[in-house]
Amino acid sequence: MKKRIALALSAIMAAGMIMAGCGSTSSAPAAGGNTAADSTATSDTVGGMEGGTNLNFTTGGDQGTYYGFGGVLASKISETTSTNVTAIASGGSQANIEFIDAGDAQLGFVQSDVMAYAYDGTRLFEETGKVESFSTVAALYMEQVQVVSVDPSITSVADLKGKNVSIGAAGSGTYFNALDVLAAYGLTEDDINPTYQSFGDSAEALQDGKIDAAFIVAGAPTTAVTSLATSKAVNVISIDDEHIKALIEQSPYYSEATIPADAYGTESDIKTVAVAAVVIAGNDVSEADIYNFLYGVFENVDSITAAHAKGAELDLDFAASVTSVPYHPGAAKYFSETGIEVPTK
Repeated sequence: MKKRIALALSAIMAAGMIMAGCGSTSSAPAAGGNTAADSTATSDTVGGMEGGTNLNFTTGGDQGTYYGFGGVLASKISETTSTNVTAIASGGSQANIEFIDAGDAQLGFVQSDVMAYAYDGTRLFEETGKVESFSTVAALYMEQVQVVSVDPSITSVADLKGKNVSIGAAGSGTYFNALDVLAAYGLTEDDINPTYQSFGDSAEALQDGKIDAAFIVAGAPTTAVTSLATSKAVNVISIDDEHIKALIEQSPYYSEATIPADAYGTESDIKTVAVAAVVIAGNDVSEADIYNFLYGVFENVDSITAAHAKGAELDLDFAASVTSVPYHPGAAKYFSETGIEVPTK
């Protein structure tokens, strides 16, 4: 198993390394967030802790938010600390946990629900059992559950019955999110004609009329959807209040969320649910490297935001809000210096 993972990661690294650059830096915090440390990192100075090493950071598919934002973060951390981070395209949350568990990556993006599945040994990890070889680094932003169509007659999740619907790669986090949302409306996988596709493939299938709708779970706006919106009138389906309440009661790792109308040029804001996008690290990664990850991010929020819109959502209180998996000691050290205490092993 671990040999296959190593081979897969080698192939991904060869094809998907991200060379993302950033502009000038700034240490100002995101609007409404805590300030970080008072020190300022610039392109001419290196801050954080000494003794950083080289880290592989597995992200997601090349049309998802993990990939683009991960490249920006990796570049900024490498530029402003002694830690060098290489962001790599990957299969997403489950794959990233498996890469870290196998020792082939040191950092990874995950959905908050998927990391809980791994740590508890449920759903995606029911057969393989609990994975406890990783720790939390930070929650960075919310990932909205987006039900996307180009068919204006589809106005509710209930309308998906009997339709051709992409529900994410088989066994992915998106797959389980889709099942949860369908279940809130009394539907199952058997009530639709499911296909199992990545974000990019789903957008292409919508473009070509091969499917009627697709579930995409990522920070909005998402590249796959914005690309589709350049040629088609995108219809993003809202989840009504009654079903949002039922969904959160059944699965409390969801929270209510809104996708603003200007994200995709829709007529009105879209109501939905979301999970958190969290960075995790292997337990054996050094304290200095994880401290430097957070230092490189939260001391440079302005310049990160200038390079990627998700930077505007960076907030220290939110970053420290994960409760399902303990934090890495390096993360705890950084947060403690900002006056925030987080749970560790």
